[in-house]
Amino acid sequence: MSFTLPQYHEPDFQETRFQSAPEARFEPAPKDGVAPEGYHATTIYPEYFKVGGRWLLAEESRMDCVAALRDGKIAAVEFRNLKAGEPVAVGRTEDASEGIYVYPFGFAEEKGEAETFAFRQGRSRETAYSMDYDSIYELLRHEKEHGRILWVMGPACAFDHDARAAFAALVRGGYVHGLLAGNALATHDLEASYLGTALGQDIYTQESRPLGHYNHLDTINAVRRYGSIPAFLKGEGIHGGILWACEKMGVPYVLAGSIRDDGPLPPVIGNVYDAQDAMRDQVRSATTVICMATTLHTIATGNMTPSYRVLPDGTVRQVYFYCVDISEFTVNKLSDRGSLSARGIVTNAQDFIVNLSKGLELM
Repeated sequence: MSFTLPQYHEPDFQETRFQSAPEARFEPAPKDGVAPEGYHATTIYPEYFKVGGRWLLAEESRMDCVAALRDGKIAAVEFRNLKAGEPVAVGRTEDASEGIYVYPFGFAEEKGEAETFAFRQGRSRETAYSMDYDSIYELLRHEKEHGRILWVMGPACAFDHDARAAFAALVRGGYVHGLLAGNALATHDLEASYLGTALGQDIYTQESRPLGHYNHLDTINAVRRYGSIPAFLKGEGIHGGILWACEKMGVPYVLAGSIRDDGPLPPVIGNVYDAQDAMRDQVRSATTVICMATTLHTIATGNMTPSYRVLPDGTVRQVYFYCVDISEFTVNKLSDRGSLSARGIVTNAQDFIVNLSKGLELM
């Protein structure tokens, strides 16, 4: 199986409906953080706005934002980042009749007529995933050289010896270009490197260590004493694990805080909006996103990830988004939230990482 990026087919703006469409209407934001009445909310799909007789594509979109005209370009802006007076698109039709066109079919391939009734159309534990794995292997080999692969991970990925080794191998192999996680993933990965446990349980034998419930707190305290994760890794002579591999390979990671966090570790971003901005900075250039075993981080990332990316040469390409979780609820939740381009795999995230690393011949 060889991988080929689907070609983007932009709308034919010579059609009468586009030629005769009015200019998109923009109204000034009445105050900082407030959109004008009738604002247009963006989606994950390519959206065009007619400005000065030209249809402008929002190049860095995300859902649930407003479209602001900044420096002659359409920017998808969070409400909280709006500035008083800046022009914001208004209009709630998406068919070009108000100068706004939402285009979900740019990467569509022609298919035959679908059956009206068919079994197993959703994604569940009964779905066959063999082809998904083969597709991901080919996708990642392509993206390693031609894209940017962003991973979103929950703490379960650090609780198993083989899963940690497998993900570290992915990092060293060049298949990880960014990582979004929280305090827990980092804490338990560092605990495993430092004390061989995760929440006090041996990451290989699963045996609980005496006073092991102190281990993650001792790890956090040690990192805070050193002042940073790199200083901790160096000071303790650690040479393995997920964050060690990220530091070694220069892979950026964002640790977003939570109200339940212990510690937290020094680089954890406690302000949720600062964390969201830092996450979006990583998402802006991602061409493949793989989320594993973290419902809230997955939904947050899905909300800020468009279905497309505009490359520096102006090419529009598809963004691939995978959600991997043992819970069908989590896998299907993104569809409920509107992230319809997400593809789900119902499986244990630890097994998924190991299978992926082996399939890419890294283990």
